[in-house]
Amino acid sequence: MLRALLLSLGQLADPPIQRVFVKSMVVTLFVFALLGMGTWWGTQAALAAWLDWRADGLAAAFALFVTILALWLLFRAVAIAVVGIFADEVVEAVEARHYPAALETARPVPLARSLAMGLRSAARVVLVNLLMLPVYVALLVTGVGTAAAFFLVNGWLLGRDLGDMVAARHMDAAAMRGWRATTRPGRFVLGLANTGLFVVPILNIAAPVLGAAMATHYFHARYSRTQSSGNQSSNKGRA
Repeated sequence: MLRALLLSLGQLADPPIQRVFVKSMVVTLFVFALLGMGTWWGTQAALAAWLDWRADGLAAAFALFVTILALWLLFRAVAIAVVGIFADEVVEAVEARHYPAALETARPVPLARSLAMGLRSAARVVLVNLLMLPVYVALLVTGVGTAAAFFLVNGWLLGRDLGDMVAARHMDAAAMRGWRATTRPGRFVLGLANTGLFVVPILNIAAPVLGAAMATHYFHARYSRTQSSGNQSSNKGRA
C-alpha cells in the first residue's frame, strides 16, 4: 500500500491526473455552492412566509453555516461520487504509465455506469454514517472510540468503492463479485489508507484522485498475482 501511495503521489503532476483533479474540484465546489444558494433562498422564503420578515443577512449567515458544516461532513462522500464519474480517466492514466499491457485489454466504463457507481458510493457513505451516528456519539466517552469506528466503517466503504472503479474496466459483473470476495482484507487496508488521507490537511483535497490511483496499483498487483497462481496451477495440471 505504501508503494501504491508513493507511485500515486509521483503521478499527481501528470496532465491527465491534473485535469481530473481540476474537473472534480470544480464539480464538487459547484455542488456545495448550489447547496448554499438553495439554503439561502429557502431560509429567506421561510422567514418571509412564516414571519413576514425579509432578513437577507440572517439567511446569508445561516446558508454560510450550513455550507461549511456540509463541507466538513459531506465533502468525502461528494468528492468520491464526483471522482467516480471521472475515475476511468485516472485509471487509464495510471495504466498507460505503469500497466500498458492491461490498458490494451481494458474496457472503458460508460459515463452512465460511472455516474451510477459514483452516486451509489455517495449514498452508501452518507446512509451508513448516518446509521452509525448514535454509535459515534456513544463512543465519544472513550476518547478514541469514535475515531476508530469512523476509520473502520469508512475504510470498509471506500475499499469497496475504489476497488470497483478499477475492476469495472477489466471484469464483468460475475467476475467482480468473485474478486470482491477474495480481496476483502486488501481492499479494507486500501480504504483505511484513503480514509487517512481525507484527514490530512492539503492531501485531503487530492484524496479522491489519489484513492483512484492507489486502487489501480492495488488491483493490478493483486490481479497479477492471481493470474500467476492460476498459470502455475495450470502448468502443474498439464505436467
